[in-house]
Amino acid sequence: MAVAMFDYMSQPHSAMSGTIKIGHKDVKTGEMSSQVDIPMFGLGVYLMKGPGECKKAVSHAIECGYRLIDTAMAYGNESEVGEAVRESEVTRDEIFVVTKLRRPHATSYDEVIRRCQESHDNLGIGAIDLYLVHAPPEDLEVRPQVWKAMEDCLETGLVRSIGVSNYGHHHLQEMKSYARIMPAVNQIEINPWLQRPNLISATKEIGAIPMAYSPLARGHKVNDQDLAEVAKILGCTPAQAAIKWCIDSGSITIPKSSNSDRIEENFHSQSLDISSVLEYFQSMNENYISGWDPTVEP
Repeated sequence: MAVAMFDYMSQPHSAMSGTIKIGHKDVKTGEMSSQVDIPMFGLGVYLMKGPGECKKAVSHAIECGYRLIDTAMAYGNESEVGEAVRESEVTRDEIFVVTKLRRPHATSYDEVIRRCQESHDNLGIGAIDLYLVHAPPEDLEVRPQVWKAMEDCLETGLVRSIGVSNYGHHHLQEMKSYARIMPAVNQIEINPWLQRPNLISATKEIGAIPMAYSPLARGHKVNDQDLAEVAKILGCTPAQAAIKWCIDSGSITIPKSSNSDRIEENFHSQSLDISSVLEYFQSMNENYISGWDPTVEP
């Protein structure tokens, strides 16, 4: 199945989210290559820096059924993610790990290769399943060589797939002028208050799949009255409703939590059927940015 043609809204809502294939569109031929399966739902580990906090959260998430873990070198917890994965009773090939190249490290070909190897060593789990450029390099002139290094990390087997994060429509279009293969994923903030239909369309147009971080707008909107009404109708928590909206919008979704109860609660959001309240969600969009937004930068 080609990534760009995936329509999660047409899938059954009664089961857990399952996986989707991601791959890389060849710029010259338009063909998809290097396809791998990635879960549609996972755990984000941003701001988990206390000793053992991340490892405990990841271990519990895996026990609950999570099979996707999203970290980054900037988070300072790659090693704990790796420890939790290695010590799990779930086999390595069942767990999909994402990490990211820090923006301050996206400065040259050699630096990208060095930092990818560093993340690889920090995790200690073999090939990185998905490696992302955390944000568009601030130096416009180095962007081609940064992406060339990402492509080479893929071809040498350090990573199984590559992508970007916080890239806007113009960033994705510019990549066509220097990339051999396009990203498999664009990880951006997506939630009911920041629905980004145009950026999602641009992401799918290059053969990539959107990945939603901050599906709860970093907690800023957890007490939103419209969301509370939706949750009441569905008989769930507001957080569960927002997470399921992200999943059903077609985005891989990675809510962050180190709280054991919340990790379990978020996991069970996958079984919700929100088809009866889609109009409520459509009315919530207000272009609300809860964190940084490099998508609008040059």
